[in-house]
Amino acid sequence: MPDHHSFSALDRHAVLSGSDDGFPWYAGAMLAVEASEVVRLRCEKLSHGDEAAGREAALMVSEKVAAAFEAMASLLAGATPATIIQRYREHVAANAKRLSAN
Repeated sequence: MPDHHSFSALDRHAVLSGSDDGFPWYAGAMLAVEASEVVRLRCEKLSHGDEAAGREAALMVSEKVAAAFEAMASLLAGATPATIIQRYREHVAANAKRLSAN
């Protein structure tokens, strides 16, 4: 009889080990909240439509591509979702700090 459960290996790991490494829900939620503040700060900066806004748009795209490659490399190297989310949170915190200073 085939297994009809739609649980991922990460879900099984979290249940069997009692860990939150399957997916760190709290850290993921915090990343969403923190990223929304960076989006707000970037929208404010981009709304000026000046040369600094153009630089910010280019920086935003290059940062996102670099972060995606970093996350994929980490995942392929065996990093846990918790580690990858923590690294994204570090990127978001750095952007929040930089954008708040301007």
